[in-house]
Amino acid sequence: MEGSLGVATPEDASAIRSIYAPYVEATPITFETGAPTRAEMAARIETTREQYPWLVYESREETILGYATAGPLRSMGAYEWTAELTVYVAEDARRSGIGTALYTALLELLTEQGYYNAAAAVTLPNPASVQLHEKHGFEPVGTFPAVGNKDGEWHDVQWWYRQLTERPADPSPPEPFSVIEGSPAFERALEADKR
Repeated sequence: MEGSLGVATPEDASAIRSIYAPYVEATPITFETGAPTRAEMAARIETTREQYPWLVYESREETILGYATAGPLRSMGAYEWTAELTVYVAEDARRSGIGTALYTALLELLTEQGYYNAAAAVTLPNPASVQLHEKHGFEPVGTFPAVGNKDGEWHDVQWWYRQLTERPADPSPPEPFSVIEGSPAFERALEADKR
């Protein structure tokens, strides 16, 4: 599928919400039980983009078909070098390489920022997400059995982990995304899946 990667803005909130809402409303893939409003999604984009990438994949017709973002694994300071990732693709665009393109760029940007670890939580079963994480070098590191109940069923969550680069003994804090946005490294990351 022909298209390009870019950085999400709050103006993209409606399109992003339309991708995410069906996952909330019809699947256990996300444990949210109510889809966020357009305003709530816009606020998520705005607050995330200072520190973490929030990427979108647009078709040639400028329709947003997928997005990927990251956030803190936990709020305590010692976790600062680990990012938790998420990716969603529109139903009619799945298995087209969009998730791979988004994840490739997201991982490159996080590495450029100075993150050393990436983690992701996958509700089971979810073969497409498992395949995506395996493709990107993640390894399963543990499963929490029946930790979520959605739509009357208990669901397991499997954690996936990938080291992004060698970890130094005394790491500097990761750079905010806003610092590298627009840089040559940023441009290279957006083209990473095309190499």
